[in-house]
Amino acid sequence: MRKGLRILLALLLIGVAATGYLLAAGAAEEPEVPEEWEPTRTITIIVPWGAGGASDQTARVLAAEMEDILGTRIAIVNQPGASGSTGQKSAFDARQDGYTWAGNADASVATYQVLDYTPEISHRDWQAYFAIFTPCVITVNPESPITDWDSLIEAFETRSVDVASAGIGAGGHIAAEAFAGNLGLSYNHVPYGGGNPAVVATVAGETEVVMQLSMEVADMLRADQLRAIAVMDDRPLQITGVEEIPAITDFAPDMPSVGFHFGLFIPKDIPPEAAKAISAAFDTASRSEAVQRLAEERGSVAVSVQGELADEVMEQAASMFGWLLYDSGVAEVSPTEFDIGRP
Repeated sequence: MRKGLRILLALLLIGVAATGYLLAAGAAEEPEVPEEWEPTRTITIIVPWGAGGASDQTARVLAAEMEDILGTRIAIVNQPGASGSTGQKSAFDARQDGYTWAGNADASVATYQVLDYTPEISHRDWQAYFAIFTPCVITVNPESPITDWDSLIEAFETRSVDVASAGIGAGGHIAAEAFAGNLGLSYNHVPYGGGNPAVVATVAGETEVVMQLSMEVADMLRADQLRAIAVMDDRPLQITGVEEIPAITDFAPDMPSVGFHFGLFIPKDIPPEAAKAISAAFDTASRSEAVQRLAEERGSVAVSVQGELADEVMEQAASMFGWLLYDSGVAEVSPTEFDIGRP
């Protein structure tokens, strides 16, 4: 398992390059909204997680920006279940005419096949549009005896620690697997229906630790409803109104960085004129002040990634996370079944 977790080291390269994607995508693609496709009814974004999580926050900000550009209302529908795969499948099974999208993360969509949630739907069937890159943060209930790194390790070594996550294979779960596996520890996984419910559960004392995304814990950290121990990155994290959170590598130099891309997913088989219009609208929306503000307030990085660059991010996510989950025994289906090679 330790060997399998090492593959996450490559995540740092994605995170560091995230801001570079903004310029690269802009240089490679300069889409213009075509006259051939003007939406005539409401577009629906299915967020396959509960309200308030990173997927939900990102989708809502993008929807608000893209409504004016496309000239139609964009409605958000939350449909949690099966680690997000239920709503993701609903978006795929809808008529593929450009009017039904999904709001999700790279790691989730890239691992639904190996988790046997959507065996017939590949990550390669989606065109991804990423606007936010966000790291995971190890946080605890403020009443917990865990107050720093040493007490965190002691707790995991001496008792069963309840760790909340958005579900099997979700970002917080992957972060917990990386943390425990790399340090030879164990824990009790408590899955919820999304990142926000997992965070709320830890605030309420149902669980003691949550390793969800900075976007999802920022408000509770500002309100002193959670205590931050470390960000799962090799750089400290600054969130507005919160004391700087130390990098996990300050305590465990070999610990991998764990972070994820969030945005929109649209089936690749939609009409090309619709795809072109959506691409242009996203290009403008993802560079907006609203997205920049969301990133700054939530300790994240605003990016603008689509097209071939997004495909590359998804392939790397499928390889890294798919094999991580398989090697750790969480996923029973080998990535080789879907032509996913080891990183």
